[in-house]
Order: sequence, then C-alpha cells, then structure tokens
Amino acid sequence: MKNLIIVRGGGDLATGTIAKLAHCGFPVLVLEIDTPSAIRRNVAFSEAVYEGWKTVEKQTCFWAKDEEQALQLLKKGKIALLVDPKGNCISHLKPLAVVDAILAKKNLGTTMSMAPITIALGPGFEAGVDVHAVVETKRGHSLGRIYYEGTAIPNTGVPGVIAGFGKERVLHSPVAGVIQNKKRITDTVKKGEIVAWVESVEGKIPIKATIDGLLRGLIRDGFTVTKGFKVADIDPRIQEYENCFTISDKARCIGGGVLEALLYLKNKNEKVSL
Repeated sequence: MKNLIIVRGGGDLATGTIAKLAHCGFPVLVLEIDTPSAIRRNVAFSEAVYEGWKTVEKQTCFWAKDEEQALQLLKKGKIALLVDPKGNCISHLKPLAVVDAILAKKNLGTTMSMAPITIALGPGFEAGVDVHAVVETKRGHSLGRIYYEGTAIPNTGVPGVIAGFGKERVLHSPVAGVIQNKKRITDTVKKGEIVAWVESVEGKIPIKATIDGLLRGLIRDGFTVTKGFKVADIDPRIQEYENCFTISDKARCIGGGVLEALLYLKNKNEKVSL
C-alpha cells in the first residue's frame, strides 16, 4: 500500500494521531502489545485488542488476527490493529511512514531505517538520529511543535496542569497486584473516596481519589499492575462530561504536528527523487 502509515501504540494520545491521519485518507495500521494499559479507554483504539473493535468519534479501529486480515481491512478503508509489539510486520509491509506513539519516554526500537519517514512523539528520541522528526507532547506553548533536529522537552514526571491541578489528577497503585474497580469512567468522585482496590499479597488495598472531579480515565478491571503504576485520571472540571468520550485538545494538537511533519517530509522526499 503506497501511503500506508504504521503507528506503534494505540493509547489515547496515539488515537488523536491515528484518527487525524485516517480522516485525511491515509491507510493506518496500529501496532500494539497484547495487554494495552490505556487509562482513557473510551478514546483509545488500543481497546480493540480486548473488544475486537473500538469506535472513537465515529471512526472505528478493528483488531486483526494476522497481517493478511490486517491488509484486508486496510484495503476496505478500515483502520486496522495488529498485536505486534516488536514491529515485525514493518519490514514486510514497507510503509510510507512509521510513527512511534508508544510514549514510553524512551526509544523501544524505532529506527530511521524502518521507513522513508519516521516520526516519534515526545522525549526519548533525537530527530535526525533516531527518527526524521519528533513532535512535542508536553503541555504548554511548544505542544505539537516539530523538531527536525534535536529532542523534545525532557520528561518531568509531572502531569500537565488542568484547572490548577497537576500531579494530584493522576492516581497510582500503592502496591503490586490486581485491580478491582469500584468506580467507572464518567463517575464523579470526592477527595478520599475509594476509586478501586488492589488485591495484593499485602491484602486488599484501596486507591482513593486525591481531588474532587470527574473520573475520565480508569484502567481495565482485573488488570495486573506494579507498584506505582498509573491507574486513573481525574478531571477537576466536573462539568466537562463529554470530554470522557472525545479526543483531547492535547491529542488533537499532537496529531496535527504528526500530519504536518508527514506531509513536509513526504514532499521533501518527492522533490529529492525528482
């Protein structure tokens, strides 16, 4: 497929990029691990791994059991998802571009040799060395900025501020174990209220809300976590209920950066070939 784009990762931020590329007519294949850990599951195409398909803002991504089925879906104009964490299919499919949207804050194996165009989201990559372009993912003035040389802003480990709250918005598991959700995405919670439990060797440990707000992200019930694993996201803007079902402003901005970088590099390559 001449203009095939392979996106590594299908979380909520990656979904903003996938949706934008697909909307602009590019065939998109998403590569995921077999147990994705998206928090904002309502707006993450990675959920197709569990459900078989996932619709976000009227666009649907379908899970494919193998490369052949993925190609069949792509030829029908569908967004396809394949469990292929190492990207083994990339060398066979020869895409126009590979986008690393794993957001691991480090490079898990994406190289410039994978495709004529390679783009990475966030820190952990150097443009011109690891990939052809890096798109900024940190909230603020530079969000969505494209680097054709250098790196994105280093990871601070602190979530972006929304309505005056930063790190307080995100809940982490206090111990290793299995999550048992008490609340659901879209529920309103009060500070100190139990959102989920962790079944661990230490017993049943509660995970409590750190602020009042709207639960817009919560890891899948029954998911096995390590100590400190991110499990929930609280939006202090309780009135923003619809945000639980739509791609975020951050994801849209990043997606716009990816699309711009893709078109710029595609046009540049075509001029060089002429």
